[in-house]
Amino acid sequence: MAVNRVPVLKRCRSLDLDPTFLGYDKKSNRTSARAGKKVSEYGLQMREKQKAKFIYGVLEKPFRNYYKKADRMKGQTGENLMVMLESRLDSVVFRLGFARTRREARQVVGHKHFLVSGKPVQTPSYQIKAGDVIEVREKARSLQRYKDILEVTGGRLVPEWLDVDQEAMKGTVKYLPTREMIDVPVNEMLIVELYSK
Repeated sequence: MAVNRVPVLKRCRSLDLDPTFLGYDKKSNRTSARAGKKVSEYGLQMREKQKAKFIYGVLEKPFRNYYKKADRMKGQTGENLMVMLESRLDSVVFRLGFARTRREARQVVGHKHFLVSGKPVQTPSYQIKAGDVIEVREKARSLQRYKDILEVTGGRLVPEWLDVDQEAMKGTVKYLPTREMIDVPVNEMLIVELYSK
């Protein structure tokens, strides 16, 4: 399995991205070396794609597959793409507050700590559907890790399309989000333009 070892703050700086979208509350004091330079249209499109890939932790081949699938679905391709990325299991676990960062969400899902509607799932890219119940497994609930996580994420705002019970360590997907509900600073139209060339 490919592992992204890029330093987070350095990557955020190069993509002009706020680290809070990844769950980090650190800030980089440095400015990007490319700040203020004129970027071509292709460069802008490429940056938006890299931003989306970096936020959701998706590599090029799966990202392209998401795009192809989004293109075949009804509605706007860009919106479909963002909804599919947002409804990945690791992203939903992060949104529910069961992980401090998106990378940690990916890790705990890979460690088989979660049940989706009663079944153990360890695939971070698993697509969540409306009505799914995501809960921390019985064995993992007593871990100190989750006590620490809930302490940090307790005050985090949970999106309106999710319902969470932090005491029971479970959350429900009320419905799939629309693009307006996804607060990720990505211009998906530029990604669509890039792939449709």
